[in-house]
Amino acid sequence: MSQTMTIDVVADVVCPWCYLGWRRLKSALALRPTVQAQLIWRPYQLDPTLPEEGVDRKAYMANKFKDPDKLKAVHAALVEGGAEEGIAFDFDAIEIAPNTNAAHRLIRWALTAGAQDQVVEALFKGYFEQGLDIGDPMVLADIAEAAGMERLVVLQLLSEGADKEAVAREHGMAVQGGITGVPFAIFAGKVAVVGAETPERIVEAIDQALAA
Repeated sequence: MSQTMTIDVVADVVCPWCYLGWRRLKSALALRPTVQAQLIWRPYQLDPTLPEEGVDRKAYMANKFKDPDKLKAVHAALVEGGAEEGIAFDFDAIEIAPNTNAAHRLIRWALTAGAQDQVVEALFKGYFEQGLDIGDPMVLADIAEAAGMERLVVLQLLSEGADKEAVAREHGMAVQGGITGVPFAIFAGKVAVVGAETPERIVEAIDQALAA
């Protein structure tokens, strides 16, 4: 007997742990085939102060992680964890650290178009595996078009700044709600999982939410 569940995923597309958490959530849902899950992406920006054109990522990360060995260790842990979920992290390929407001807006429109999962996956894969600048409107339009959305409509909405404030507002709500780290998944509005937990731990949360 199938059961429906809404899962709110608060995350950012330039957060590698969010990519890993997204894939692990999919793996967990595969372990519960009777659960008909509706994933709803909720925007969170690791750094909303970045300019729209982004900044040099290597310099940005060097400033953020004063100890280069610590950054190497984090990347190594992500590469290892990612391999288990079919993610081929290529941090050296990433040149730009983008402002993700535009990417979150695309995800918002993709939900309405029934293409949210495909767009989220393409943004993560494009950024972390191919080094694409996902703050570039043309890159976002390519991703939208590949997901069956109208390219020219997306470019027009981006140029007009449509939903820019709405995304900023949702990010602010997440911060005000006490979310300081992502990914942050909420199952049926009842049970939360913070961080890129294992599929087994996520399954426990799914079961707890269903029981409640």
